[in-house]
Amino acid sequence: MFSFIKKNKKIENVEEAIEKIEKLEAKIKELSYSIEKIEKENEENIQKVKLLRYNPFNEMGGDQSFTLALLNKNNSGAIITSIFNQEKSRVFGKQIIKGTSTYPLSKEEEDIIKNYGKED
Repeated sequence: MFSFIKKNKKIENVEEAIEKIEKLEAKIKELSYSIEKIEKENEENIQKVKLLRYNPFNEMGGDQSFTLALLNKNNSGAIITSIFNQEKSRVFGKQIIKGTSTYPLSKEEEDIIKNYGKED
């Protein structure tokens, strides 16, 4: 009546076919659970990386200063900013939690968080 292929062997009866389908359904359910678990765990991984170079001072040429955002899906992670002028360079690191920080953010740091993924 039914003819299913099983590694070059035919499944001859309905009961055998139902058993095979039930095993496949169980495997699909198991794989779906695994995918959901991986997706949930992945939310904490860094997914958003963006570098913004700029010139905060008008007295010198070139965009030597930068802000680097390293954020997860929930906009949590870190921002590293380097401000360069003729005499020195300073580097700042700030923890970001859900798009905000306990430290004041510069305009460039706020922009890189709020506008991630939008056209520059």
